[in-house]
Amino acid sequence: MKEMATPLQYGDPPRLGPFVLQARLQAAPAGLVYLGQAADGRAVSVAVLTRGAALDPAARNRFVTGIKDGEAARSGVRGLFTRVSRRRSVSTPPVVAWDGGEAPWVAVPYAPGGVGAERFLEPVMVSGMLIGDRHGPDFVPYWLGDRNPALPAPPPPAPPRTETVRSVALASALLATLVLFIGAILWLMLMRSDDDPMPARPLPPTVFVPTPPPVPSSPEPMQPSPTPGETEQGESPSPMPGDNDDPGDDI
Repeated sequence: MKEMATPLQYGDPPRLGPFVLQARLQAAPAGLVYLGQAADGRAVSVAVLTRGAALDPAARNRFVTGIKDGEAARSGVRGLFTRVSRRRSVSTPPVVAWDGGEAPWVAVPYAPGGVGAERFLEPVMVSGMLIGDRHGPDFVPYWLGDRNPALPAPPPPAPPRTETVRSVALASALLATLVLFIGAILWLMLMRSDDDPMPARPLPPTVFVPTPPPVPSSPEPMQPSPTPGETEQGESPSPMPGDNDDPGDDI
């Protein structure tokens, strides 16, 4: 069957192991086949189980067993299923790399129009055959509805970086220098605030109100007062006008 490459779809893994996936080649009930490229530029055919088949231990075991049987048949090792291995050894492509973890996959050399990695997806689907002969009916696995590819687990996060003693000492010195610099700035600000007194509030302007000059009072005309010497000698003071008590003056 001639394979037609289609672009990768949403959910397809960008790479499997050391191989970068470039296109889809085939979608089988048990898995998907991709066209990949190795680090040295070789084109490879990569088959990976669907998510449902990868979660089934029996299906995953059949996939891994088929890969191991293919390697044993090409290497000439005879096992329990010798007849099956001899029959399939001619059509089984050489395995370049494979992984039997949570997302099992296998990679073989890509041959346009030839047998690719889809060859190892055939044993996953049980079709009522035992040792190459049909002996019973087919059945549909419970995981057949999940056609999404099994994705490998993300790599664990990198361990936290451990700083060396030199880096820690350098960082501590920089921190101490920064603290001293900030402390010096604060001290200078406090000292400056103590040295500079607060400016005094300006006094209100003085308002000069002119006052009139004093006016001297003029004394009334009076008789001169006797001097103390004349009073002491027994002289009576001169009578004032109007003070005549002599009754004979009226006549």
